[in-house]
Amino acid sequence: MQWSVAQLETHDHARWDAFVQRCPSATFFHRAGWQQVIENVLGHPTWYLYAESAGQIQAVLPLAQVNSRLFGNTLCSLPFCVYGGIAALEDGAAAELDLAAQQLAHRLRVDHLEYRHRQSIHADWLHKDLYATFRKPLHADHDQNLLAIPRKQRAMVRKGMAAGLDSVIDNEADRFYDNYAASVHRLGTPVFSRRYFRALQQAFGDDCEILSVQQNGKAICSVMSFHFRDEILPYYGGGGDAARALAGNDFMYWEVMRRAVERGRRLFDFGRSKYGTGAFAFKKNWGFAPQPLHYDYQLHRGKKLADVQPLNPRLQLLIRAWRLLPLPVANALGPHIVRQLG
Repeated sequence: MQWSVAQLETHDHARWDAFVQRCPSATFFHRAGWQQVIENVLGHPTWYLYAESAGQIQAVLPLAQVNSRLFGNTLCSLPFCVYGGIAALEDGAAAELDLAAQQLAHRLRVDHLEYRHRQSIHADWLHKDLYATFRKPLHADHDQNLLAIPRKQRAMVRKGMAAGLDSVIDNEADRFYDNYAASVHRLGTPVFSRRYFRALQQAFGDDCEILSVQQNGKAICSVMSFHFRDEILPYYGGGGDAARALAGNDFMYWEVMRRAVERGRRLFDFGRSKYGTGAFAFKKNWGFAPQPLHYDYQLHRGKKLADVQPLNPRLQLLIRAWRLLPLPVANALGPHIVRQLG
């Protein structure tokens, strides 16, 4: 079979997304909307490649280049996303995109090419054992989902219920952003801009949902989730002191789960976390089994992979210093830094 490789154009977004919806190996992060967010908000060039035969798309590969003075020059599928890489219905089409990506990485003279598949497709490339993802089927019955949560964590959910917390869907991102920004600042992590989250809402519409947990009408924690086929992916979130005192985060994720079931979702994707972190332990405590993510890295100009992650001792001093910044200063500086991380 003869394959032709092309780059995505605006008029082809619907055709690209239709393929993503029907391709079993595709994920929410393969959707075309990420291209405009990464280019227009984060300022990185993209190459959204697809292979087709007889006018039918058979494989897609979204790529973006993050060229950072601090962290190197990378061609990745897909930065700022948990999953990516090649999504294909035909092996031949996948091979064509794989070759095209390697040739592009060579032309761009990047340090390395990175695929963020859920399962490695290149055993001979380099890998980092940093992350695991957490995915679990949902029951149609709420009581079964609640009982599937281990006892101690289930008690925290009930604590939030007993505190009189309630959840609402927010159309605007402001309350979410305030909770998210305060939370990541406490962790020593640079924050994305408000514009970034508004762009996600615009790009994905009803498939991008913000849930806030309230006490007496005040949002104490919030989460932005993505809907994809029968999956729900809570992706960005946070809360402050009140959320920790009232088990607001536990109640929040339960509400995400409960509402998702009512929308017909049958799989809860808790996203990735680094081994040895509090987020990793939290998700395990919810009864989710970690599934290792072995991202594929092919060196080009680079001699080795940079250790760009918070557990690197060299970055610990920067993290501690970032926590000391006043929140308004951190919110102003954060978007300029986080866009370089990928």
